[in-house]
Amino acid sequence: MKQVPVKPTVAIEDLDKLDIRVGTIQAVEDVEASPKLVQLTVDFGEFTRNVLVGLKNERDDPTEVQGLQALFVVNLPARAMAGRVSEGMLFDIGHANGIRPVLAVPEAPVPDGAAAG
Repeated sequence: MKQVPVKPTVAIEDLDKLDIRVGTIQAVEDVEASPKLVQLTVDFGEFTRNVLVGLKNERDDPTEVQGLQALFVVNLPARAMAGRVSEGMLFDIGHANGIRPVLAVPEAPVPDGAAAG
């Protein structure tokens, strides 16, 4: 595993600016225009978002995450990628270390839209 240095210290007020919520991945759709991206349709209880993530190169079958709950940042600006728009960011663990990333998930099911922090 590649070691990653600890990032610089941030103020708690900066961390509080992130809106991190649990969502259930309802669908995983191939993004044909990209060699790495898939589109997740994620249920956050009161709203649904499309989130583009680079799972194609990380998993033999990206659809294996369908039905799972995971953590997402939901208050980032929408971002156009490969002709689609991503409305959030998936938290995963391991990518920076050069290992197969895994989802950051709650230890037990919680209501969709539950906030982290």
